[in-house]
Amino acid sequence: MADESLSIYDEIEIEDMTFDPNLQIYHYPCPCGDRFEICIDDLRDGEEIAVCPSCSLMIRVIFDEADLPK
Repeated sequence: MADESLSIYDEIEIEDMTFDPNLQIYHYPCPCGDRFEICIDDLRDGEEIAVCPSCSLMIRVIFDEADLPK
């Protein structure tokens, strides 16, 4: 479960993210110029925080597990 003390930059609906079927990750543009990323396996395991690898920002991904690709 996510730690409520984390500083979340924004909450993003999964429908607004882009899915890369080859890498099995969802990504979303970060203000720093890079992108937030979270892999589909992490989402299936209950993780909901996507992290930008270039800066300290994090977003909460809003999704329904039943809607994830198989």
